[in-house]
Amino acid sequence: MKYVIYILLGILQGFTEPLPISSSGHLFLFKNLFNTEIMNDLNFEIFVNFGSFLAILFIFLPDIIKLIKSFFTYLFCKKKRPSVQKDFKYCLLILVGSIPVGIMGVLFKEKLESLLSLKLLGIAFLLTALFLFLVKNSNGNKEDKDITYKDAILIGLLQMVALMPGISRSGIVLVGCLLCKLKRETALKYTFMLYFPVSVASMGLGILDFIKTPASSSLFMPYFLGMIAACLVTYFSYQWLSSIVKKGKLWKFSIYCLCLALFIFIYFR
Repeated sequence: MKYVIYILLGILQGFTEPLPISSSGHLFLFKNLFNTEIMNDLNFEIFVNFGSFLAILFIFLPDIIKLIKSFFTYLFCKKKRPSVQKDFKYCLLILVGSIPVGIMGVLFKEKLESLLSLKLLGIAFLLTALFLFLVKNSNGNKEDKDITYKDAILIGLLQMVALMPGISRSGIVLVGCLLCKLKRETALKYTFMLYFPVSVASMGLGILDFIKTPASSSLFMPYFLGMIAACLVTYFSYQWLSSIVKKGKLWKFSIYCLCLALFIFIYFR
């Protein structure tokens, strides 16, 4: 039974991680609905988050390799700079968009996470529903090369809202991208390019915590199964999200978040 619970939690993490509906919010809700203390297990959270990270890394690996090559080519090979200038600028846009949430995360993340409650979670889902509804018909004309540093700063500042427990990072960044008139495909890509700096930083801190409080050897297999489940489900969940974004159907997630907020307010009143 223990193995089944960990696999189900891995599936839940994997399904909700790419979607604009807050994976952490769903895990917190699951904990309160079923009264399970597994959700307080920081080590398990590290494992399943790593599983989701691997899936998204696999999806964007060609883009990441290209950007890394272009970045160092621009720095160390002057003759080739014109051919990689656009990719180098895109790398800087990722950096600029990540700085605000990085600073705020270091200063306030733990304090904000300690405030999470069912009432706050319901409010967070309501806000997510509102944000997603605002961009239900948005589809700009900006491609990768058209993103400006002003866009990156605005999107980066909006990403700080995701530090509020229960607010989806991918959701709020997608909203920011669409408000800045990015094309849907461009918005989706930039959203997940911004995922990597935040995720790598979070996993680095998580590994330090894991070293301080290593897991029991009896839990490594359940952790591993949960991680594999999260990885596989994240991959397919992203493909579904990609299809929905391209079709301009984000409003479906808005309705879902609204229903979830109402459920929380009624069930846990």
